Amino acid sequence: MLATEQPNFLFLFPDSHRGDWLPYDAATREMLGMSEIGLRMPNVQHLMEEGSTFSRAVTPAPLCAPARACLASGVRYVHCGTPSNQANFPPDRRTFYSVLKETGYKVGGVGKLDLHKPAHWWGLDGWIDELGALGFTDAVDNAGKIDAIVSGKETPKDPYMRYLHQRNLAELHVRDMTGRKGHGTEPTELPEEAYCDNWLTDNGIRMLRDFPQDQPWLLMVNFTGPHGPWDVTKSMREAWQDAELPGPSDGDPQKAQQVLDVRRNYAAMLENIDRNIGLLLAEVAGRGELDRTIVIYSSDHGEMLGDRRSFGKCSPYRGSVQVPLVIKGPGIRRGIVSDALVELQDLAATMVEYAGARLEALPEAAGESRSLKPVLEGRTTTHRQVQLSALDADGKHIGNGWSMLANGRHKLVLWEGREPELYDLAADPWEVDNIAAEHAEIVQSLRAQGQARN
Repeated sequence: MLATEQPNFLFLFPDSHRGDWLPYDAATREMLGMSEIGLRMPNVQHLMEEGSTFSRAVTPAPLCAPARACLASGVRYVHCGTPSNQANFPPDRRTFYSVLKETGYKVGGVGKLDLHKPAHWWGLDGWIDELGALGFTDAVDNAGKIDAIVSGKETPKDPYMRYLHQRNLAELHVRDMTGRKGHGTEPTELPEEAYCDNWLTDNGIRMLRDFPQDQPWLLMVNFTGPHGPWDVTKSMREAWQDAELPGPSDGDPQKAQQVLDVRRNYAAMLENIDRNIGLLLAEVAGRGELDRTIVIYSSDHGEMLGDRRSFGKCSPYRGSVQVPLVIKGPGIRRGIVSDALVELQDLAATMVEYAGARLEALPEAAGESRSLKPVLEGRTTTHRQVQLSALDADGKHIGNGWSMLANGRHKLVLWEGREPELYDLAADPWEVDNIAAEHAEIVQSLRAQGQARN
C-alpha cells in the first residue's frame, strides 16, 4: 500500500464520557432504556449519521491509566502492565502507535495521554523521550485536571500549567479547582481561550498544520473533559443553566438538585468538546483530506453521574464501563447503530489493519484486540461472544477488585469478597435487579465464557 493510499486517523478521545450520553435516535434510546437528554453535539451526531456507532462498547478497565494502557498495547486489563493510576505504562511495551510509525505515519498526540501518570513530569513543552519510545513522533502531552494543579501549583510540570503561569492565571485556576468541594458547579473565571479543552484543541490544530501533505498521520486529541471537577466557563454554564435533564437511575432524592447541576455541567462540557471537534474537522477539510481520514470518537471510561447514588468511575456498572464509539471514514457503513460486543482495545487492531500493517505486528494483542473492519464494512454483524472488564483493588480508587462479563443479554459481576451479581440487560438495562441466586446456570455459563477469553 502506498503512503498516499493509507488513511489518516483523527482520534477524538474525551475523558469520562459515558456511552449512553450520545445523541442517539429514538429506537436506540428505547433499547438503552433512555429518555431524551437533549445533548447538543451536532458534529458528533454528523459522525454518527455518516459512520457506524457501537451502542454496547465497553472499556477493559474504567480507570484512566489502565484503560489507556490497554488501548495502546491492544490487550485486556490483566495483561496491560498498568494495574492502576499509580503505575506508569511500561515504556518497552509494543503499541499500535509504534506500528503506525513504522508503517510510515506521523503519530501525534495532544491533551491528556496518561501513559506516565504518576511521574508528575510531562515536559514543559509536552514532550518527554518516553513518548518517542512508545511510538509518537509529535506530542503536546498535558496533565489531567487534578494532576495539573497538584503538580504545578507553584512551578509548572506540564505545558498547560506553564501556559497558565505565563498568563498569570495559574493562581486563579488552582484556587478554583481546589475550592470545588464535593460537586461544585460554579463557573471558572478562566477566559475561554485558557479553558483546557479549548487550549489543547488549539495545540491539535497547530500540529495538523505542521503535518506534511504527502505522509499519512494519526492525531489523537485527548480532551480533559467531561471528567470532574465540574468546571465550565461562564458561557458554557449559561447555555445549560435552565436545562431540564433526566435524573439518575436509583439516585439520591436528597441530592436531586446537586445531581441536576452536575449533569448540566457535564452536558455543557460535551457541547464544548463537540464545538472543538468541529474546529478540528474543519482543519482536516481545509487540508483536503476529509475523504481519506477515518474519524474515531470514543472515551477511556464513563461516569456514574448519580446512578446508584454514586459519581465517578471504577465500578462495573453501566455508567462507568460503557463508552461511546463512533467511527466514520472511507468504506465504513453509514448511519449504522451496531449492538456488536466491542471492547476499547479493539481500536488498536482496527487502526493497524486500516493502515495496511499486519496484525502480527502487535503480537501481544493477539486475540485480545480484534479489528472492527469486518463489522464496519458490513461483512459481519457480530464481533465477540463475551465482553470483559476488570479492576484490581488499589487502596485508593477501589477497595474491592472485580471482573465483569457480558454476553449482550446477561451481565455478570464478580467482586472479591462478595456474592456474584447477575443482570438481565434486556429486561433490566439499568442493572437494578440482581438475579444471580435464581440463575446459577447462567452465572456458571458466563464464568466459563470468561475463562475461554473469546
